[in-house]
Amino acid sequence: MMAPPKVVVVMPAYNAGRTLKLTYEELPKESVNLVILVDDGSRDQTLEIARELGLEIFVHDKNYGYGANQKTCYTEALKAGADIVVMVHPDYQYDPTLVPKMIEPIVKGEADLVLGSRLKGGGSAIAQGMPWWKYISNRFLTGVENVCFGLHLSEYHTGYRAFNREALEAVNFRMNSDGFVFDQEIIAQVVSAGMRIGEIAVPVRYFAEASSASFFASCVYGLKILWVVTRYTLHRSGIKHSRRLQSLRGRYSKLSPGSGTPASD
Repeated sequence: MMAPPKVVVVMPAYNAGRTLKLTYEELPKESVNLVILVDDGSRDQTLEIARELGLEIFVHDKNYGYGANQKTCYTEALKAGADIVVMVHPDYQYDPTLVPKMIEPIVKGEADLVLGSRLKGGGSAIAQGMPWWKYISNRFLTGVENVCFGLHLSEYHTGYRAFNREALEAVNFRMNSDGFVFDQEIIAQVVSAGMRIGEIAVPVRYFAEASSASFFASCVYGLKILWVVTRYTLHRSGIKHSRRLQSLRGRYSKLSPGSGTPASD
């Protein structure tokens, strides 16, 4: 009988003191082997609460950004022997109890990356508190990405996501931005590596403590996403090669014993 996969939840934290405990307490402990929190220069009680909860904690020496936080999260999760890595924001915006549903397509071998979509299913993201301008821009950018990536997803811009180990090892995520656009860069890398992406419907909460970008920051983010898909399109078409979109697994092959030819997988 195969051993169950090791599931590591990573929490990229920045001033999450008010919501961290609530988020952690709702994690289904029977489905999670380890919780890693990476603090990106918080100025509140995040670290104190994380210590009280007994989390495995890594601390940046200053605020480097959301993307930089994820780089540390995934690096340390892989070092810890994770088979599946689930990113759960500690701001309680996404439902932690859905971790088992997030990892299910990966466990079944149906996906390498699973996105928790706020726009999938019958629920209305606007009714749940998503600003109308964010909803419209999300729909527009998702449509552009679907065309460029050749997929049919309902949303790319969620912070709730689960990776299998193979996906994180195949992509060069350390070359990505330290900012918010990291989220889209790693998706482009996963697509470029030929990995499979699935999605499940998730509710979302909008309230004062939940992190949410301003209108101006969202506009800048949108422009950066358009550059990400442009770079992907140029790479795929062979017009301009991008190192960050090259699969790390594609750089080498295993030789058969006593043979000068690569082994077939």
